This record gives sequence, C-alpha cells and structure tokens, in this order.
Amino acid sequence: MAKDVFLYDTTLRDGEQAESISFSAPDKIAIARRLDEFGFDYIEGGWPGSNPKAVDFFRDMRAVKLRHAKLAAFGSTRRKKSRAEDDPNLLALIDAHTPAVAIFGKTWDLHVLKALQTTLDENLAMIADSVRFLNKRGREVVYDAEHFFDGFRANPDYAIQTLQAAAEAGAAILVLCDTNGGRMPHEIEAAMARVLRDLPGVPIGIHAHNDAGMGVANSCAAVRCGAVQVQGTINGFGERAGNADLIPIIANLELKYGKRCLARQSDLKQLTALAHFIYETANQTPDPRQPYVGRCNFVHKGGIHVSAVERLTATYEHVPPETVGNRRHVSVSEMAGKSNLMYKGREFNIDLSQADEEVKQLLRNVKEMENEGYQFEAADASVEVLLRKALGKHKPAFETRGFRVISGRRGPGLPSVSEAIVKIAVNGQERHTVAEGDGPVNALDLALRKALKDFYPQLADIRLTDFKVRVVNPKAGTAAKVRVLIESSDGESEWGTIGVSENIIEAAWLALVDSIEYKLEKPRKAKARRRRQ
Repeated sequence: MAKDVFLYDTTLRDGEQAESISFSAPDKIAIARRLDEFGFDYIEGGWPGSNPKAVDFFRDMRAVKLRHAKLAAFGSTRRKKSRAEDDPNLLALIDAHTPAVAIFGKTWDLHVLKALQTTLDENLAMIADSVRFLNKRGREVVYDAEHFFDGFRANPDYAIQTLQAAAEAGAAILVLCDTNGGRMPHEIEAAMARVLRDLPGVPIGIHAHNDAGMGVANSCAAVRCGAVQVQGTINGFGERAGNADLIPIIANLELKYGKRCLARQSDLKQLTALAHFIYETANQTPDPRQPYVGRCNFVHKGGIHVSAVERLTATYEHVPPETVGNRRHVSVSEMAGKSNLMYKGREFNIDLSQADEEVKQLLRNVKEMENEGYQFEAADASVEVLLRKALGKHKPAFETRGFRVISGRRGPGLPSVSEAIVKIAVNGQERHTVAEGDGPVNALDLALRKALKDFYPQLADIRLTDFKVRVVNPKAGTAAKVRVLIESSDGESEWGTIGVSENIIEAAWLALVDSIEYKLEKPRKAKARRRRQ
C-alpha cells in the first residue's frame, strides 16, 4: 500500500538534546534497528564528527543492514564566505556514508543578520551551495528550514526565497521547522498555503517543537494541508519542552485522518511496545498519561463508566486499546461499583457470578479502606488477594508471627544500616531469620524471603522494581498514616501491592506480604485452570 506520509525520526539527534537523555553508541544502534523494524522511513543518527560517540555510531552502522529505513546524517549549511568543497561540516556528512543527509539553513532574516552576521544574499548562496554540493555527491538532501514559521511571520517573501534556493539546488524535500515551538495551528496552515502555492510540486515536510504544547497539533495540521513528511521524536524527547511526539502523531494519522504512514496498519499494534522500549533504553519512566500508549489512557474508574464500557466500549473509548498495543484496565476505588469488581473477577479468572452478597460486602470494605488511605488503582495484586479472601479461596502461604526492624549507624562517618528480624511459620514449621539492608524496607524484604526460601524457592525470581511512600493525612504530622505502594517483578510479569498504617514499616510489611502471596498464588491458579480444562 502506497504511503501518504513518510516518517522521519530524530530521537537519536534532537531527542538526545533533552535534559537527562543520553544514549550510548550501542543504545543508538539498538534504537535504529527497532525503528527500522517498526517501519520508519528515515532515521536521523546525529551530527557526524561532533563527538567520538557520533563517529563510532556512523562507523558501526555501516555494518548494519536496515530493511526499510534510510539512515540520515545531520549538519548545517556551509559557513559564510567559504566554499562548500572546503567546509568541514559538509565533508563530515559525506564521510558518514549515509544515503540521506539533513542540513539546516537560516530562514528568519533576524537570524541571518544578527546571529550569522551576514547578508541575506549570502545566506541564500550558503543554502544553494550546500544543497548542490551534497546532491552532486549522490546524497538525498533533506533541507530543514530552521525557524521557518517565525521567519515567515517576520518576512514571508524572504522565507519563501530560502526555500526556493534549496529546491532549485536539488533538495529532495523542504522541511518547515517551528524551531521555537511557539506557533499555533492556524499559523501553520496559513504558511503551508503560501508555500504550496509558490512551490508547486515540491515535497514539503514539518518539524515541530512543543514549547506551546502544539507539537502534535501543528504536525497534524501541516499534513492536513499537504505535508508528506513528519519529523519528530519517540515520546516527544527533545530540548526544552521537547519535539513533536511521533507516537500520537502516527496513531492520529492512521486512525483519525486516514493517512497511511505505516506499511501496514496492523503495525500500530507495536506502538505501545515501541514507546516503552525507547523509555527503557533512555532509563526513563513511561508517562502514564501519554496519548494512546500511556497506562491511564484506557483506565476506567467510575462504576457507571465501567458498566457502560462493558456494554459498549465506544461509550468511553475513542479507539480500541488493542489497536495501538495498549490494554483496557478497570481500577477498584471508592468510586467503584459492582461492575468494577465483576470485571476484575473476570480479569483474574475468579467466578463471581454466584457471589452477589460477597461482592457487595467487598465493595463496602474497599470503600472503607480507601477512606482510611488505601488506593488500589495501581495495586491490582492487592485487589486480587482481597477478592480471593472475600470468597474464601485464599490459602495463606505462611503465617506471620512477628517482625522487627532496627536502623542506625555503627560509628561516626559510617553509612546507616537497617537490620530486620522476621518470624514466620509454614505448615507449622517456624523460621526465625535476620537480614541487613540498605534501608528498613530492603532489610524486611530480604529477611522475609530468606525465611521463605526453603519452602518456596521460586521467590528467588522476585525483585522490587519501585517503592513509593505517600503521607495520607499530613496535618497529623508525625502521627500521620502513610501509604506504601510496592511494584514487583519476576521477569515475566509485574504487579503492584499496597499497605497503609501509621507505622511506615508496618505499611511496607503489608505491601510486601501481599506481593509474595500474589506471586505464590500464581502457580496455584494455573493448576486450577488446567484442572477445569
């Protein structure tokens, strides 16, 4: 199927300019491979020669065979009062051996006169000479018109002249950049209309930043007007407020505008996985409210909402979550109704059809617990344990007979250390263990698993992936209740558990116990399903 719009990713260059984002050369290669697999048309790798990592990346990428995407090196036009043939930046672009190159030039007369400190005519020559030099050496030239929309607003005739200079010199596409990220969609549309009128038949692209929160909207507006290439980054990584986020742009183009930007629309199902892969590689926490792919997008909390969604998902979902590789999630909270618990029962493979009174009582218990400080939205494992207990289907894996935690320093200048003592029993057999940890929760976790390891060796797979503490009623001061949320993983799945108490150690203990009970319940559930089958 022919594409309407081509995708140009600049996560490896523009995205890496974001604060706290840094990719190693192997990271960049892994990302390039993943973007190629997804179906991107262009992958901008960075500025050759700008640093040793960029040199390593472009050298190593020569051995990587991309199946679909073209790798692009990035640079600028030649320097003023110099020859393109002698310009180190342009020569580095040639030495990168990429099939495509992207160069930016000045569009805004303010930048030409004040930043470059040259004449308007010399700037036009810089653009034309650079594009012609690269084009004659067999490179597909993507010309980025930097600050185009600001330049167009200040001096539209000159902004158009810069585009004409690049087009006449052989640029394959002209990309209009909202470099400062401050323009509105109607301004994008007005400028696009003039460009398409004055340069008929010339392919136009869009490169938007998000400083005014319009990166995605401006990109979609440009495509609606006729742009055939969209530049951006995965998850909107980029300097300042970031670049236009390609994740919702791709979904919007495919699902809302009917514009083909993927070889197959079914590839959209990999969108959530792609977003999370880039977050993971960048060592960033996924944004739960990121459009389409964030965890919260298809969360239903209110009982009325859940009841409606069960009848017809379109009542509260603008697209089916599986379309973009996401999933529907019904949370249990004080706003929940019976339908929430019934939905969770099906999700957990727990039959609640004959448990009307138990469900009503559990719902009352949940609302009371939330009033005390519990919050189950991110603690599905605790919800499942509660459900099984309410139905009498929960068999405790162990009995708690006591625990104690001691924290302190062993001497001046030494780091603090925590020691946990745990006493549990399994089928009448008692274990009394001690463990040291970096903090009280770490020590408790180690001591509990140490006590249980002989009975349940599978607990060796568990690791805590996140630990959050929230004060429930801060006005109570040091006597306030605290809520502890623990996220755990066994390498195959992840789950969240919760505990609430005036004592932070006890709150953590409650969450830890639920986490382990949930893990140990998993094989029992699997056996029960096999018996039913």
